[in-house]
Formats: sequence, C-alpha cells, structure tokens
Amino acid sequence: MKELAHLNKFFYKYRWRLIPGILFVVISNIFGVLPAQVIRVAFDLVTENIGVYQLFEGFNRQEVIYDIFGSSLLLFGVLVLILALLRGLFLFFMRQTIILMSRHIEYDQKNEIYSHYQRLSLAFYRRHNTGDLMNRVTEDVSRVRMYLGPGIMYSINTVVLFILVIYAMVTVNVRLTVFSILPLPVLAVIIFYVNTIIEFRSEQIQKRLSGLSSFVQENFSGIRVIKSYVREGFVRGKFADESEDYKTQSMALAKVQAMFFPAMLLLIGLSNVITIYIGGVEVMKGNITAGNIAEFIVYLNMLAFPVISLGWVTSLVQRAAASQKRINEFLHEVPEIISPDVPAKHLNGKIEFKNVSFVYPDTGIEALKNVSFIANPGEMVAIIGRTGSGKSTMGNLIMRMYDTTGGQILIDNEPLTSLNLDSYRAQIGFVPQEVFLFSDIISHNIAFSADKLDMPRVEQAARDAAVYNNIIELDKGFDTLIGERGVTLSGGQKQRVSIARAIVKQPQVLIFDDCLSAVDTRTEEEILNNLGRVMQGKTSVIISHRISTIKNADKILVLDNGEIIEQGTHNELMDLKTAYFELYEKQLLEEEEQI
Repeated sequence: MKELAHLNKFFYKYRWRLIPGILFVVISNIFGVLPAQVIRVAFDLVTENIGVYQLFEGFNRQEVIYDIFGSSLLLFGVLVLILALLRGLFLFFMRQTIILMSRHIEYDQKNEIYSHYQRLSLAFYRRHNTGDLMNRVTEDVSRVRMYLGPGIMYSINTVVLFILVIYAMVTVNVRLTVFSILPLPVLAVIIFYVNTIIEFRSEQIQKRLSGLSSFVQENFSGIRVIKSYVREGFVRGKFADESEDYKTQSMALAKVQAMFFPAMLLLIGLSNVITIYIGGVEVMKGNITAGNIAEFIVYLNMLAFPVISLGWVTSLVQRAAASQKRINEFLHEVPEIISPDVPAKHLNGKIEFKNVSFVYPDTGIEALKNVSFIANPGEMVAIIGRTGSGKSTMGNLIMRMYDTTGGQILIDNEPLTSLNLDSYRAQIGFVPQEVFLFSDIISHNIAFSADKLDMPRVEQAARDAAVYNNIIELDKGFDTLIGERGVTLSGGQKQRVSIARAIVKQPQVLIFDDCLSAVDTRTEEEILNNLGRVMQGKTSVIISHRISTIKNADKILVLDNGEIIEQGTHNELMDLKTAYFELYEKQLLEEEEQI
C-alpha cells in the first residue's frame, strides 16, 4: 500500500463523495442482514403453526389457523422484498458516490501525469519510448481506477458485512459461530500466500504490455519503411513473439487465480456443512431453533460473495499497486530544465555563447567544446559543418532544451537560466531538423502558436515560406487535413509549412535547423529573401550543411568536432582558403557533377 499512498490527496479532495459512500455501504448491509432474521422468524413460525394446525385437526378452527398462517408468510415475504428493495436503493447510492469518485480521480490523475510529462525536459523523452509513456497514462491509470472504485467499494462492503454478520451470528450462538467460520483463517493464509505471486506477475504483465505498445506504435509510425523493404512477414513474426511473452505472463497469473477461486468455494461449502451438522446438534440440545440454522445458512451465503470477491479485490489492489509504482517512477522524475519564477521580458535578440561546452547526459557524447560567439540583434548568423559537428546541439541550447555542462549562454547580456522560460520560448521561432506536423488541417498547423486562428496572418506566413501556391492547389486549400506526422505532404512542403508555423508568431529570434534540405535552390532563395524582410531588426540563426543557404549571412560559424574552427562573412572565409573554402569547392563540384 506504500505506492498507493500517493492517492491519499485525491481521497481528501473527494471526501464528501467517499464519506457518504461509506455510509451508504453500512446502510445497505444493514438492510442485507435483516432478511436473515426475518427468515429465521418465518421458519420458526412455520414449525410452530404446523404443530398447531395438526392439533386442531378435525375442528373448524383449522381453516382459520391456515388463513392466519398464509397471511403471516405473505407478510414476511413482502417484508423481505421491501428490505431487498431498500438495500438495492442504497447500493445504487453507494455506486453513485464511490464509483463516480473513482472516475473523477482517474480524470485528475491523467491530467496530473500529462501535465508532469509536459514539464519534463527533452532528455527524459530521449530515455523513454512513446509506447511506455502512453501505457502509463492509459492502461496503468485504468488499473488504479479499478482499485479506487470497485476495489475500495467491495473492500468496505466486505469489512462492514463481516462485522454485521459475525455480530449477528455471535448473538445467536457462539459455539455455532466459531465452527461456521473455522475455515476462514485457512482462507486468509491462502490469500496472504497468493498476494505475493499476484503482485509479481501483475508487474511483469504491465512491463510486457508497455513493450508491446511501444512495438506497435513504432511499427505503425514506420509502416512506409516496412512496406518499402517488404518486411511485413518479419515484423509480424516479431509481433507474435512479443504477444507470446505477454500471453505467457497473463496465463501464469490466470493459473494462480484459477486455483484460488475454487479453493475459496470449497472452504465456503465446508462452512455450510459444518453449520448444518453443529447446528443440528445444538437444536437437539435445545440451545437454538431450526430457524437459527436457516438464519446461519443465509449469513454464510451472504459471506460467500465477499469472500469470493476478496480474491478479486486482492488482485485489483496488487495490480493497482504495481501500476501506481510505475506511475510514481515518472511522477518523481525531476525536470532538468526549471524556469525561474521571474517576470516576463521582451527580447532584443542578442545571443552570446561564452566558452560553452555540452555533453549529452545519456550517451556521454561531448557535442560542444568551448564555443564562443556573439549574435547581435538584427544579424543573421549561420552555422555550418559536417554531420555530427554539433550544429543542432547549438540550436537546442539556444532554445534551452538542455542546459550547458560548461560555460554560459547570455541572452541580452543576462544568463539564459535566469529568464522566464515560457516567455523566452514564446518569442522564438524554431524550425527543427526533423519536421513534425500534427494530424490536423494545414491552417491549424501553421497557427499552432496562436490561441485563435488569424487567417490573413496564416496566409501571409504561407507566402513568406513559399508554400502558399502549393496549399491553394489542394482540393480543400488551407482546410486540407494533414495525415499523421504530415504524410499527406511531400518532404519539401512539410518543411515549408513548418517554416510558416515559425514565421506566423512574428518571433524576435528565429532558428532554422537545417530545414531547407528538401527545398530546391530557387525556392530556397525566395524563402531567404522573404526571411530577410520579415526578420528585419531581429536575430536569425540558420543551421545548414549547404553553403548556398548561408552565404549571405552576416556571420558564419564553421563547426568541426564540436569546436568553432572559423568564423566571419562568406567573403572573409573564402579568402582564408581553409575549411570553409574546401567545403565550398567540394559542394560546387558535386553540383556540377549532378548537372
């Protein structure tokens, strides 16, 4: 229950649903116990009236006794029915309070987990796959809800019913009560032993389910690659292996439960046999009546469902504990990037790297080494270098997706770590290297940063990104629905829609992370010309591996192995005739060969 203690705050929040729910459980069980006593009185009445009826055999009064006897039984039958209806009414109230409480907590917990996911840093998402993240906010929360609703409801119901029934049995005959419940301690020992097995196997099942979800999600995302390489059969085989592992773990748990429930039924049946035997002895001694035996049988049958549900509830609690443990693992994750509680500031756009170094926390790869440069407001700064030289890392550090492991980044002469992160990022337009578009219409994708859709601004951003003509040629224009991850559009169109999404927010700083790689040279020039107009007086950081993209920049940084080996304008670097010049000559030669 240590892991489930995290839920106590929700119980307090919804206490005015839980407390009445517990009250309704008690009342419903009172109305559940009373029929047994009515049946005992009715049973004894039948025994007495049969004797009286036989005494008056041959007399006229025998018919009167028969009528009274019939009316009494009808009255008792109606009374049992009324008590059952009252119990049913309070059971309804019980479910309307406790089960609804569990749904409210499920809603709150999903929001809590998702909100926490949003606060976690980019490094967290590098460590965990999407399927596992989804599984914890869906499947695990659903298992916890089963504990919060049915689990708690039936647990309280079982405890209250046991107390009421055992009390009622003891007031009738202590010896018969002791013998009747004799098998229950054995049942408690079995439950204690099985609990450990259920907990372990439940946790294994959840792990396998997360792995299965991750596998399916990944393969659906990469379905085009799978089909292109004709690997459907191979993937299907791997899915079958993953499913087999999940089935094996589920079957192991099912076997434990399959043995558990028959054992409980056997012990409950044994209690009935003992009750009839010991009860018969007590009747012959004159300690109880035959009606008391009927009453005890009803009590034991009333205990049958709680005892049977005890195993189910135990399983629910153990599964919920395993799931909550997995949820807590993520909820206890502390974001590496924390925004200080300071007022928002308007950016001028000055960016300064002072001896910045960075090592990726998970891989230990040193991406940057003592990088220093200044980008003044209104400048276009370009970063160029070979693959793996650290270009994208610089873009991520400017966005503060990661914090530097050495040195300092200053924004408008203030440490980046001292700025309000939400305000800071809201003033930056970022076009990542890996374009991501949401499964929504094009206009909503472009206007993603805005709270409301402003079509004139969206259309102008599309024109600036040189994608307007492509969009209006589509059947539904800006209302065209983009498929998952943007599969409806070509690579170049996706890049330009992503550029429009960054431009539409009119940022103070614009970062292009090699986002023109799928665009032809003519379109590239058009976008860069538009960018020069849109970003007049604002800072632009262009990351690219093509010199044609960045040759008009105010400052060019040449990266190699995480270090700046050259910096200057295009002409200055060409005059040096070193790394940048060699890169330019090589790309020029490649273009000539393609022609």
